[in-house]
Amino acid sequence: MRRAAVSLALLLCLLWTGAQGEDGGGTGKKEGEFDIQGAHDQSSSQTQMRTDILAELKELRDIAIEHRIKIQRLEQDNTATQVRLTAGESKNAVLENRMSSSEKEGEELKREDAVSEARLNFSEKEVQELQRENAEARMSSSENEVEEVKTVNADLLARVTASENKSTVFEARMSSSEKEVKELQRQNADRPQVAFSAGLTDSGAVGPFTTDTTLKYIKVFTNIGQAYSPTTGIFTAPVRGVYYFRFNIWETHSAYTGVELFHNYKRKIKIHGYNDGTGYITTSNAVVLQLEKGDVVYILLPANVSIYDDSYNRIIFSGFLLFPQ
Repeated sequence: MRRAAVSLALLLCLLWTGAQGEDGGGTGKKEGEFDIQGAHDQSSSQTQMRTDILAELKELRDIAIEHRIKIQRLEQDNTATQVRLTAGESKNAVLENRMSSSEKEGEELKREDAVSEARLNFSEKEVQELQRENAEARMSSSENEVEEVKTVNADLLARVTASENKSTVFEARMSSSEKEVKELQRQNADRPQVAFSAGLTDSGAVGPFTTDTTLKYIKVFTNIGQAYSPTTGIFTAPVRGVYYFRFNIWETHSAYTGVELFHNYKRKIKIHGYNDGTGYITTSNAVVLQLEKGDVVYILLPANVSIYDDSYNRIIFSGFLLFPQ
């Protein structure tokens, strides 16, 4: 309401200034210009406010000029109507001399003119009401736009804050993951690495021997930690832990064959097979053992039994540390 009152006061000032300019009075310097020039002497903190006021004054001046044009048009319409009314009265005066009924027609014309004038006054009031409603609507629309912009800004700020919070959470999780990776890397670096895999021989048949014989797998493919000795054929546990071992046999000539896996000179597993003369024998097995540091594991070929290996690496003895204890 305060802005509407200020706008109305500024409009009246502009209308009065325009009237003074048309009359040619004064020194040629309008009052509105004097006020604006005086406002330039105020502090620099009010510069933006003066710019806004000047913009609103320009807009109100344009509206006032438009209203004046409309009023001039209405005055022209009123003048034309007045001319027509005068002509009607002249005709009525002439007709009074010719017929008595002309008086009734004159009264009717007067009544119609009164109605027209009333309608014209009503139209002017409607125009003023529409102008007032338009001004209020524009002001309300501007306020709504400002509120909408504030709402959008608040929403954007909330979204930015949420994104920053998510980024903080992600950074914390990433930092935690990096610490876990470093810890795992440290544990893996401290954890002993033990694994071996070796083939038996390229010479073909091994055995039969008159006594039980420890097999020496001399074709070493992998020997991480150097826990397996191809010279003795014995695996020695470097640390206490759980180990996995796998071994197999292959034979084409002997009717019966087999081998045994020993742990500290105690047999744990035996595999064997029988050849009926129609092909070859092959079989395998695996075991998980809990070993103390220094325990030994090896493969024993029983007496009077033979196996066969060549460059195809048909017989393999493998093992590795699952986890230390």
